[in-house]
Amino acid sequence: MRPSLWATAVLQVFRLAPRGWWHRPPFLPLPPADYMEFRLVTQYGGRFLASGESINSADVVDYLKWCKNWNRRG
Repeated sequence: MRPSLWATAVLQVFRLAPRGWWHRPPFLPLPPADYMEFRLVTQYGGRFLASGESINSADVVDYLKWCKNWNRRG
């Protein structure tokens, strides 16, 4: 879905990945847990982490659209 956002998604994965991620298990370019917690709390509020909700896919698409537009401006 949404091929126009694929390149933006890949770019964001590597922008958010910590340096040297390939040296540490799980050997995936995952953003740091404290950054993800910060983003989830700022997006959904403190109730999100306590409730065990999952991330809304429409919110991810909106985030990628925002990133794509931001990258064009910069």
